[in-house]
Amino acid sequence: MDIPIPTRQLFINGDWKAPVHNKRIPVINPATQNIIGDIPAATKEDVDTAVAAAKTALNRNKGADWATASGAVRAGYLRAIAAKVTEKKPELAKLEAIDCGKPLDEAAWDIDDVAGCFEFYADLAEKLDARQKTPVSLPMDTFKSHVLREPIGVVGLITPWNYPMLMATWKVAPALAAGCAAILKPSELASLTCLELGEICKEVGLPPGVLNILTGLGPEAGAPLATHPDVDKVAFTGSSATGSKIMTAAAQLVKPVSLELGGKGPLVVFEDVDLDKAAEWAIFGCFWTNGQICSATSRLIVHESIATEFLNRIVKWIKNIKISDPLEEGCRLGPVVSEGQYEKILKFVSNAKSEGATILTGGSRPEHLKKGFFIEPTVITDVTTSMQIWREEVFGPVLCVKTFSTEEEAIDLANDTIYGLGAAVISNDLERCERVTKAFKSGIVWVNCSQPCFTQAPWGGIKRSGFGRELGEWGLDNYLSVKQVTRYISDEPWGWYLPPAKL
Repeated sequence: MDIPIPTRQLFINGDWKAPVHNKRIPVINPATQNIIGDIPAATKEDVDTAVAAAKTALNRNKGADWATASGAVRAGYLRAIAAKVTEKKPELAKLEAIDCGKPLDEAAWDIDDVAGCFEFYADLAEKLDARQKTPVSLPMDTFKSHVLREPIGVVGLITPWNYPMLMATWKVAPALAAGCAAILKPSELASLTCLELGEICKEVGLPPGVLNILTGLGPEAGAPLATHPDVDKVAFTGSSATGSKIMTAAAQLVKPVSLELGGKGPLVVFEDVDLDKAAEWAIFGCFWTNGQICSATSRLIVHESIATEFLNRIVKWIKNIKISDPLEEGCRLGPVVSEGQYEKILKFVSNAKSEGATILTGGSRPEHLKKGFFIEPTVITDVTTSMQIWREEVFGPVLCVKTFSTEEEAIDLANDTIYGLGAAVISNDLERCERVTKAFKSGIVWVNCSQPCFTQAPWGGIKRSGFGRELGEWGLDNYLSVKQVTRYISDEPWGWYLPPAKL
């Protein structure tokens, strides 16, 4: 079922503006394959206009309107945005579901998290006032020193399609709390709720130019934003390949970047677990958000003594997953986001089979769904570490499996990846969990669970999963520049040089 979607333009300088070239991109509902609307396609000219608006917003009234306003002032706007998001939750959740394909219950949960994230950074914005002029202890009593925390400036925020509004908020909320002005460029595959964020900003009276929202294609809108000389920082969530290009471009201007990129997370299951509890976490860790999560624990590493029974349980759990249009009640797996992703995922499954792996369950379109980009939850066994399915990120509902006999072997398998975002371990032996946690090479570790995420805790990876941390106080620090201020307080001359002779 399709629902009406608002027709929006680009959100620049507090108002809706048509793109210079008047181009638009069709919006396709991945559950029906129907075109349900369109979004504006920004280009370099629109990026220039948005960046100029952001610069003006920072400098308006010598910065007093935003950049140097008190954190309490900015917090007021963030709380107003949070309240509007909560008010509009039903319509925002439906737009998210028909735009990117995630089940409506998940989308509603995401919208709750969006509001919570704006509230959290409103609190941190207020606390930022008290952190100003933090004294620095010095070894010489003739000096006093303190630290100022200032907004880094104009920031370019480039976000993905798997959590359209939530991933945008992870960047927008702390950037605005810090006093930055931002240009948000969401993925062209799912931008509807991000455009609605512009309408919300308009309704709450956010100062013009503080947040600008440009929809469009990566090469035409994302690239000019990432390379713009007046953008002081770029924060990006997406593929490792695109992240590498952004980092290369930023290097030419010595511009800071933070990158949250791909993943191929391990889930290690030891022999002492409750099989059903572990099985549910295993499928949640890989099939949540239709398997389209950079932190997905898509490599199941299970103790050989329980492997057969554990996989039998997983298959039974999978057979119970309702695969349907995301708006249907009880849906737990919707379509992947686009035809391109659909074909890419099926190619991964086909390659695994041709390399000698076994498709234990799934691997194709559900029989009852003739339209839409639906893929059954898939489990692949008889996998070797040289196979593509073990090494590369699928970004779909595909779980590959290997067994182990010793703790050391499990750790080696877990760390056998170029990525390092999320990793999980399930065991009733908490001392063993502690050892494994320390041994994992990843930015996030889950113990006896997989995928929980909280606004208060840091999020980010190592290795080719990127660098920098979002969420928590670390997310705010992403958008702050630290300035040292040191004052000489002695009445005595410095005395390093001989003074000139007195006349």
